[in-house]
Formats: sequence, structure tokens, C-alpha cells
Amino acid sequence: MASGKITKRTIDALIASRSEGFLWDDGIKGFGAKITKSGAVSYILQFRMGGREARTRRCTIGSHGSPWTPSTAREEALRLSLLIAQGVDPVEVEKQRRRESVDLAFDNYADRFERSCVGRGWKLLVGRSLRIHTKPVLKSKPLTKITRADIVAVFDRMPDRQVANRRNVFAVLRRLFRWAVSRGDIDRSPMEGMETPPAVKARDRWLSDSELGRVWNQAYKTHHCFGPIVRLLIVTGQRREEVASLSWEELDQTELMWTLPGNRAKNGEPNRIPLNALAVAVLDGVAGGEKWPRRGKVFPTSTGGGFTGYHKGKEKLDRLVSEDGGDPIAPWRLHDLRRTLATGFQRLGVRFEVTEAVLNHVGGSRTGVAGIYQRHDWKAEKREALDHWNDHVVAILARGKGATAEGCSPNAPSVSCGHHQRIEFSA
Repeated sequence: MASGKITKRTIDALIASRSEGFLWDDGIKGFGAKITKSGAVSYILQFRMGGREARTRRCTIGSHGSPWTPSTAREEALRLSLLIAQGVDPVEVEKQRRRESVDLAFDNYADRFERSCVGRGWKLLVGRSLRIHTKPVLKSKPLTKITRADIVAVFDRMPDRQVANRRNVFAVLRRLFRWAVSRGDIDRSPMEGMETPPAVKARDRWLSDSELGRVWNQAYKTHHCFGPIVRLLIVTGQRREEVASLSWEELDQTELMWTLPGNRAKNGEPNRIPLNALAVAVLDGVAGGEKWPRRGKVFPTSTGGGFTGYHKGKEKLDRLVSEDGGDPIAPWRLHDLRRTLATGFQRLGVRFEVTEAVLNHVGGSRTGVAGIYQRHDWKAEKREALDHWNDHVVAILARGKGATAEGCSPNAPSVSCGHHQRIEFSA
């Protein structure tokens, strides 16, 4: 085992010799240079933590070459020796540094958290909140270095008018840091003691019968995907993303049943939605006839992906409704169609439990002890309620101009709506 002062001259001599071994510096205890048969040289520091009884450990400073020269390696060896004298293990320090710079970097950690989330709706909310509002601020800052001031900076960057978004982002970040604490990656959440943003005032907007009829009639003049999506929202009461991402595999044409899997439902709970006559007519129109495809997206785009053009479709629909000769209607959202169905059910005398079952709400009558022991699927009651709603919508359309529901499909036949009425679908 050779020893001597590690300098440029001695390192050059080691490289030229092509002999495998170590050169230990005679000035700094444990500082050495390791050479392989290929002539590669690396600088190391050998040490013990806890006296002679402790095992010998070795820390690699770096390979010979920029930035590690005999001079810079010596300076680093002196720094590490000082840490060791203070009881700090440089190997563990380096491990933690690397972990913070890669594993605990916020952008990487956020991706891992998103992958751990379950439920399609929650997963989408997490991904969007992190991508748009959080990562641009926190970037790759180590999780252990994030402070409450950093979290405040995320919300300061968001427009004040985004009340609902602020609350959503807060929920996502709070869950992320709690997850990190539960995994032992941080000791405490930087959000401890932060007040939750105020709740958004619950919307009470629902469409009147007249408004609903006008929306129905103008929907098919917007877009070949958006129009049918709007009509299915009206007649099924399901959520926008659940309808827009509908696949033919989920539909049973024999039983006239849509089985929504839990991984597509916002709350992670599967739902079975009976298809009334209007829903069947819409799907016949999309399929181009009474025989439905067995597989594939119901509303594919030209690229094969799912439909996302809600904003443009809604803008055009609002313009068409404003130009149809009727009175101006108050602003509304697609989600208000879901509330409209629920309100319509109430007007038609549908039981509250049936309404919740149709809407797939996990709340009210479906929580607590009742939720545990009440396993009735309400299939028959849901079909009856949706058939009554079908008849109600048909009656609305019959009272409207022309008494027709325009645009389901140029070739779509007349269909039975409810128990006694029929309505023609024309182009």
C-alpha cells in the first residue's frame, strides 16, 4: 500500500504505471487515490464513525478530471474530514442530497403522487392542479425544503376569481403532503395551520322546461360529438366526462343498460344507468342505425382520442339558443343539466334514494349505516324514473316549435318515448 503526497506529479505517475492499487496521502488521514488497470483514477476518503470499534467506511469524492484534480480533491477531503470530526456521516449526507435532488424534487414527487391516486375524476383533478398551478411555482424544489411561504406563492399566482380552483388546489396539495408524511418522506406538512380557502357558494341553476327544449333543439347544430353528448347529459343526468368518454363496450343494447365502471366514475363507484327511449335514439343516431358497434369510443375525435371541445361547443350552443327567437336565458353550465334532471325528478315525485342512485351520489341515503347495509341497486326504480323523465322531455319538445326533436340522424326512425308518445327525429 503506497503512501505519499497526492499531487499532479504523483497522479500522472500512477496513470503511466497502469498498476492497480491505492496511493494514500501522508498529510490527510484516509485521503487516497484509487487506480484501476485501465488507468482510471478516483479520489476517496476512508473513515470510521464511532472510534476504532466501528467498521471502516469509504466515501468516493470523484473521478480524476474536471472538476476533481489533486488540489480540489484535497480540499473536499478536508471538508469531509471536518464533518466526520463533528459526527456527521458524509455518505449519508450524500445519499440524502441525491434523494432530495431526484426522488424528493417536487416535480418528480408530484408525478409519483399522481400515479398513486385512484378514481378517474380525482386523478384528473390532481394532474391538472399540479401541472397548471403548482409545478410552475415549486418546480424541482426538494420536498423537505418547501415552506408555508412557498405554498402561499402558489395561491398568490392564481387569479382571485378562481375560487373553486383555489379550493381544489389546496385539497390536492394538502393530500400530497399528508401522503408524504405517511411515507416518512417529511416529518411535517408545510400546510399545517393553513386555513382552507372559502367554499364556493353552491349553484342552484337549473334549466326551465322551455330552456331545456331550446337547448335540446339547438344542440345538434353545434358539433357531431358535442350535440349528442349534450342530449345524453339531458336524458341520463350523468357527468360530462362520463358521457364524453363513453365506449360501446359499456352499453348493453339488449337490456338497454349503460354500465359505468368505477374507474371512470368521478367518485370511483360503478353505476348502472337504464337507457330510456330518447337515450337509445341518440345512440342510434351516433351509430348510424339501430345496430350499435361492439367496441370503441362512442365519441372519438379525428385523432382517435376522447372529445375535449366543450368550450367551443358550448359557445356555439349559447349563440344558437340566443338566435332562436326566444327570450334571453341566464348563463348556464353543462353541469346544470344534471341538476335539471334531479329537479325534474323531484317535480315528478321520484324518491330521493332513486335520484341519488341515478346520479351515483355517495351521500345522504347511501352513507353511514344505511350505506353499509342498504345494498338494493334500485334498477327497476331507476328505469321507471328515467322513463318518466323521458316522457317529460318528450312533452316539452312537443310543446315547442315544430313539435320535433331535430337532428338525431337523417336516417333515424321514429321511436317510442315512454309509454304512449312517439316523436320523429329529423335532420
